[in-house]
Amino acid sequence: MKLTPLDPWIRSKINTGQPVLTRQEIDAWQLHKINETLALARGKSSFYRKHFQGLPESISELEELRQFPFTTPEDVRRNPLQFVCVSQDEIQRVVTLQSSGTTGEPKRIYFTGEDQELTIDFFGVGMSTFTEPGDKVLILLPCETPGGVGDLLRLGLGRLGREPIPYGPVRDPLQALEVLNDKKADCLVGSPTQVLGLARRWLPGRHRPGSVLLSTDYLPAAIVNVLKETWGCQVYNHYGATEMGLGGGVECEAHTGYHLREADLYFEVVNPLTGNPAPDGEHGEVVFTTLTRHGMPLIRYRMEDRSRFIPGDCPCGTALKVLECVSGRFAGFVPLENQVLRLSDFDEALFSIPELLNFSVTITDENGNTAVTIDAQMLSNSNPSSLIEQALKTIPTLKNMEVNIHCHHNPQEAGSLLKRTILDKRGQYA
Repeated sequence: MKLTPLDPWIRSKINTGQPVLTRQEIDAWQLHKINETLALARGKSSFYRKHFQGLPESISELEELRQFPFTTPEDVRRNPLQFVCVSQDEIQRVVTLQSSGTTGEPKRIYFTGEDQELTIDFFGVGMSTFTEPGDKVLILLPCETPGGVGDLLRLGLGRLGREPIPYGPVRDPLQALEVLNDKKADCLVGSPTQVLGLARRWLPGRHRPGSVLLSTDYLPAAIVNVLKETWGCQVYNHYGATEMGLGGGVECEAHTGYHLREADLYFEVVNPLTGNPAPDGEHGEVVFTTLTRHGMPLIRYRMEDRSRFIPGDCPCGTALKVLECVSGRFAGFVPLENQVLRLSDFDEALFSIPELLNFSVTITDENGNTAVTIDAQMLSNSNPSSLIEQALKTIPTLKNMEVNIHCHHNPQEAGSLLKRTILDKRGQYA
C-alpha cells in the first residue's frame, strides 16, 4: 500500500533532515509553531490579546494548550477584523460565510497571498494521493473567482503536472456528464450530492472516472457505495473548511480516515460539553489551531464536527495521525426524549434509494406529538414513498413517531442546490 504523499511532504516542510518522519518530530514542530502563533496573535490581534489575558506567554508541552480558551464561530462572526494580524493591504482574499439558521452577521475569513500559497501546496500534494502526472481532473467546485477553492485547486493540480478542467458547481447535470465524457476526465472533485446526481444520470458505455474526491460536506457511506457500484471507482474523502484555509486532511489508499495537514494545523478532539480532551478512540468535537497562517490565525477553533482519533498505526505506514471521517455536525443532532435523532441516520437510510438526489428533514411538535417530515428530491416523478417508508424503518428512533413524506421532481436539478438539513421547529435550529 502506498504511503500517503502527505508524509514526505510534511517531512520536507519541517525540515528534519531524517529519511523517515517520526511522531516526535511532528510534535516538536507543532509545539514550536504554536508558540509562534501565540506570540503573533497576542501581539497583533486585539481579540486574542484580551482573550488570553493572564495566561502564559508560551507553552512547553502540547498538552498545555488546553488551558487556553476556545475560539468559537460566534467570536469570529462578531468582529472578524479583531483577528487580523497583518495590514489591510496584505489581505488578498476575504471569504464571507453565511450560516444557515442564524440571523446574525456572517463570518468573514481573511487570507494573505502567503496563506493561500499554503493551500495551493496542500491541494496539489493531497490530489497526488489518487492521481498521476497527466491525469485530467474535472473540478465541480466554484472556479470563477481568483483565490476561490476551485481556482486554488486548479493551481495546485497544475503545479503537480495534472491537467485541471475547471467546471464549477453543477447546475446542468447532463451537460456536466457530457464534459466528463468528452474530456475523458480521470478524476472528479465535487460535493457528495452533486456527484451523486451525476452518477444517478450516468449511462453505461459512457466514460467513467477512475477516482472521485468528495469535499465541502459530510460524506455518507451510502453515497460512497452508490459511486463505487456505478463507476467502479475509488472514492476519497477530504476534510476541510474555509476557517482551516480550505484544506485539512485527506484519506489515503487505506481509507481508514483522514491524514491531517499537521505541518500547518494542530488538531484536537474534545468532549463537546466539558471541553476536556477526548481519549483516542472516543468521539468528540474537532478543534484546530493554525500553525503557519499570518493573516488571520485561529487558536483552538471549535468546528462543531463529530469525529475521533483512531488509535494505532495506519496500514500505509505514516507517522501522521488518523482522524475518523467526520460523521456529521453536532448541529445535525436533535435531542428527543431519552434519545437523539441524527441527520447522519437519515443519510445512510435514504441515499441508497435509487433516484433519490437529496432531502431535508423537519421536526415539529403539535399537541405534544413529535412528527418528522421528509422532503425528498427525486430524479423522476415515480414518487417512491413506499421505498422511503421502508428505508426509514431502519432508524429505530422513528419508531412510533408520525412520519410524513413529500417527493418532488425536477430532472434538471443537480441534487446539491438544496443542502440537506435537519430543521427542528420545536423552537431551535438543530
